[in-house]
Amino acid sequence: MPRIHLGDWVAHGVDWLRENLGPAFDLIKVVVETMYDAANAVLTAPDPLLLAGILAVLAFWLRGLLPGVLAFAGLALIDSIEQWEPAMNSLSLVLVSCVIIFAIAVPIGIWAARSRAVSGTIRPVLDFMQTMPAMVYLIPGIFFFGVGPVPGMVATIVFAMPPAVRLTELGIRQVDADLVEAAEAFGTHPRRTLWRVQLPLALPTIMAGVNQVIMLALSMVVIAGMVGGGGLGSTVYDGISSVDVGLGFEGGIAVVILAIYLDRLTSALNQRVSPLGRRALARANTALGGLKFLRWKPATPVAMVGVLVLALVAGGLNVFGKSDDGTEVIENVGRGRPVSMGYIDWPEGVASTYLWKEILQQRGFTPEAKSLEVGALYNGQAQGSVDIQTNSWLPATHASYWAKYKDRLEDYGSWYDKTSLEIAVPSYVKGVKSLDDLKGKGDLFKGKIYGIEPGAGETKLYEDKVQDVYGLKGEYELVKSNTSAMLAQLDRAYQKKEPIAVTLWSPHWAYDKYELTKLKDPEGAFGAGDGIHTLGRKGFAKDEPEVARWLKDFKLTDTQLTSLEGAIQDAGKGRQEEGVKAWLKKNPGIVDQLAPVAKSRYTEGRQAGAAPVIGYPAWDEGIAVTHLWENVLEKRGYRPKKTKLDIGPLFTGLSTGQVDVEFDAWLPVAQKSYWDKYGNDLVDLGAWYDKTSLEIAVPSYVEGVRTMDDLRAHKDEFKGRIVGIEPGTGQMVRLENTVMPAYGLSDFKLTKAGTSSMLAELERAYAKKEPIAVVLWSPHWAYDKYDLTRLADPEKTWGADNQIRTLATKGFPEKYSELNGWLKNWHMTPDELMSLEQAIQKAGRGQEDEGVEKWIDAHPGIVDEMAPVKKQ
Repeated sequence: MPRIHLGDWVAHGVDWLRENLGPAFDLIKVVVETMYDAANAVLTAPDPLLLAGILAVLAFWLRGLLPGVLAFAGLALIDSIEQWEPAMNSLSLVLVSCVIIFAIAVPIGIWAARSRAVSGTIRPVLDFMQTMPAMVYLIPGIFFFGVGPVPGMVATIVFAMPPAVRLTELGIRQVDADLVEAAEAFGTHPRRTLWRVQLPLALPTIMAGVNQVIMLALSMVVIAGMVGGGGLGSTVYDGISSVDVGLGFEGGIAVVILAIYLDRLTSALNQRVSPLGRRALARANTALGGLKFLRWKPATPVAMVGVLVLALVAGGLNVFGKSDDGTEVIENVGRGRPVSMGYIDWPEGVASTYLWKEILQQRGFTPEAKSLEVGALYNGQAQGSVDIQTNSWLPATHASYWAKYKDRLEDYGSWYDKTSLEIAVPSYVKGVKSLDDLKGKGDLFKGKIYGIEPGAGETKLYEDKVQDVYGLKGEYELVKSNTSAMLAQLDRAYQKKEPIAVTLWSPHWAYDKYELTKLKDPEGAFGAGDGIHTLGRKGFAKDEPEVARWLKDFKLTDTQLTSLEGAIQDAGKGRQEEGVKAWLKKNPGIVDQLAPVAKSRYTEGRQAGAAPVIGYPAWDEGIAVTHLWENVLEKRGYRPKKTKLDIGPLFTGLSTGQVDVEFDAWLPVAQKSYWDKYGNDLVDLGAWYDKTSLEIAVPSYVEGVRTMDDLRAHKDEFKGRIVGIEPGTGQMVRLENTVMPAYGLSDFKLTKAGTSSMLAELERAYAKKEPIAVVLWSPHWAYDKYDLTRLADPEKTWGADNQIRTLATKGFPEKYSELNGWLKNWHMTPDELMSLEQAIQKAGRGQEDEGVEKWIDAHPGIVDEMAPVKKQ
């Protein structure tokens, strides 16, 4: 029978979907990822034992005292085995997946219950979804969404949805037809019949579906650890891939505790929300007699309010949030920017990845390392989910992956060249020195060669070429599992002095631990040896040029690599970072060698190390000068912290000492009310910019509007609207209370949103040549970008021109005496401020620091002018 290329058709279909529906998949990814991040932020924010207490109280409210105590003990055990954060990651995955599942499944189940045609149509679809092996769903998930939590959640949604649909349909169909007919006889609308009769009576069955979905989702998110889904799945996967019984058991027991907790809670919830369940619960409580106190629990409304309050306090408000992890930042080059690193669980991959993770942390980045199968790693990197990997064996071992994905990757070169692929046997096996010697000795080795991961390049190379070249096909079976399983098998055989043949490679620490013979490859079937390359996703070098430069220059010697692998082996599984730190202590200077940072040409200030808090409003000049001073202070060795605040909280923060200084006080007019209220608690360090004005502006293409009086006369043209900024600003208050009444504009509608919204509205109207009046001020870059008319103010209602002044909290001059002196003498010209704002605008949102850096480079000597330090 001819072969049906079903797999190829499916693969082409997936490619077509990815190419033509890419934006839709991107939108799904953003929505699901945002939901996961929100859930994960709430669950991981509180102290573990505090959240364990909250969850235990929830169990107490729903099931009773003893279940509450057992829940706390189980959750405390998860924390004690250092699996709390992975457990909360997994719980977030389950919760988000289940919310999406029920949002989709319940309506479909209701529809199926009402229509035999729909029921018959979806039944085979549900059969397919439920019986397809769960791991298969991960493959298209990776293609559509890359690696990470999203493909795991999408696969979970598909796999776990059928019970919710089936049991919703079943529950509604099982409702007594007489009850439905009675409701209809009384003229009840079908929708009310559904909500008031069918759903309440079907609730026990639907809740059984909830329970099944949660259990299936929990099992699936563990499998999702294979594609970087995180959580307990990664812990279990690490334990499997490293044959680490202890780690696997710890991850497994955490899964069991979560599963039992969720199972018991959902069944108890059924008793609380279902009328039939409440009756059964009442009968059970009556049967307990004198032991009733063990099952006592508060009423549902009290329980829900209490849990909600505690959850908001502990999680949403982050009152008891975790503190900084204490990672030392030696050079803050990265400024907290994330770098995603993927690695194959091979010794050199683990060693090099965790080495660079530590280096990047010391350089101020926020790196994340995740273990992936080789195929998932290359695919994820090609899609941009993984930024870099340091374990690409080229040109031979990973040739197939490179051929497939090279157009979407960047090769930064090889950091280790002396590699080889081989089959190795223990040295006590006599007469086997080359691959030729294996032929005819299948009985000696029980017809097996122990290999590594099925997707590994060495595995493919052996199957496609080596076994044919040396005539080993048919005589030997290549046992495929993973690297750790192969090493465990080697260790077992070595202890018993049994013959064994394994696929291995150099460099590898196994050659130091065991006496092994590398079988010669006279035909060169394994190739001449690979280099271990560092690869980046397409565009990474442009996004992070300094990191890419470090990686291009990255090299390790034999001694360095083997000693690093040894240090990580000594630290133990799960403590790779500790092993790297121990190795770095024994190799001082290696971080500066691998990731050199140009020594600052700037002299440190007398109070270097001080950390003033700078507050600023979301106004262009405030953003510009705050980022400028942050950059200047860092060059002087300070560690400033900035915080964006509305004008009211900013003055409040200054008056209470929570904010040390701000550079955007418009006085004496615009912010007079705030100065009058808080001035006694503040210090005025003087004006750094003098030529300001407040105004209403209109595009110059609007004819006949040159003054505020003209604006009133053209009310209909502007649709009776003035587009304003933040409602609490002094300019807006003065506009409403003084300016608009003076010119008879009180019947105009003044929109209040924010500066960014006003500018967006201005840009939209300007592009369409529509009349628009906006609240503006000078200096502002909008006057350079657009041709605008400042409306004259003949009544002088805007008051005297403001200065932009620097204000500080009481005690600032003594605490930051050096900075105080710099700020009192600081001034900017209109050209300087305008060009600074333009540089930041050009850099783009989120790239303000890059814009400031370019502006400083274009203004040599500006740092010494703003913050003069006498050189020693």
